[in-house]
Amino acid sequence: MTNALTSSTVLHNGVNMPWLGLGVWKVKDDGETERTVQAAIEAGYRHIDTAAAYGNEAGVGVGVRNSGVAREELFITTKVWNADQGYESSLAAFEQSLERLGMDYVDLLLIHWPVKGKYKDTWRALESIYRGGKARAIGVSNFQIHHLQDLMESSELVPMVNQVEYHPLLTQEPLLAFCKSNRIQLTAWSPLMQGNLDHAALADIGAKYGKSPAQVILRWDLQNGVVTIPKSTNPDRLKQNGDIFDFELSAADMSAISSLNRNQRFGSDPDNFNF
Repeated sequence: MTNALTSSTVLHNGVNMPWLGLGVWKVKDDGETERTVQAAIEAGYRHIDTAAAYGNEAGVGVGVRNSGVAREELFITTKVWNADQGYESSLAAFEQSLERLGMDYVDLLLIHWPVKGKYKDTWRALESIYRGGKARAIGVSNFQIHHLQDLMESSELVPMVNQVEYHPLLTQEPLLAFCKSNRIQLTAWSPLMQGNLDHAALADIGAKYGKSPAQVILRWDLQNGVVTIPKSTNPDRLKQNGDIFDFELSAADMSAISSLNRNQRFGSDPDNFNF
């Protein structure tokens, strides 16, 4: 399925989305973001995931321009923040995101969280943006099955992507199965459990393949058909995270990793958030 950092899945509208990307949550917009983005692209990454709420879209744009890689070779994601949700406000917020990025379009635009009473109007705005060609694909983030069902009842388009917290302690198997059956590509945020990698099973499996626990998790994501966007500002770690295409986990090891599930979140619960 995957044999290079540039390899990609095909979304249900035919757009290619690289399996591995760089997430820039909590990366500072003081030069750190542009340096990190540039280092990632130089290391072979072609997929960068940001959001209006991260406050670093401008840094992403500078890093992309300084990379020397043509814009059309890259896959850039951003998101509509909760305070901007609603039809007209989402359209306006997206124009501001484009301005900060210094781009004419994004490859993927997501609704950041399922804000009750607003996400359907926000989705209509995303459909309009998509039809206008300023987003090559649209989707959602942090949507549970019931949010997706509610949205799809009245939407013209099925989301192409659902980006959620996903890792060995939170395997979300029913959600993954639902997304696969509806051709919604699941993407993992915080795939490395925000650094909580100290699990004997991960170390033991890694030792068999000569890989780190982080590399084992990222490979598990890929073999489960999940796009993954680990964050790192360390150039060596960026390269290590990308070095997951030269081995394959056995079915037994895949199962052992999945059995670590505790339904444990490091981030907020999509059914109970207040921001």
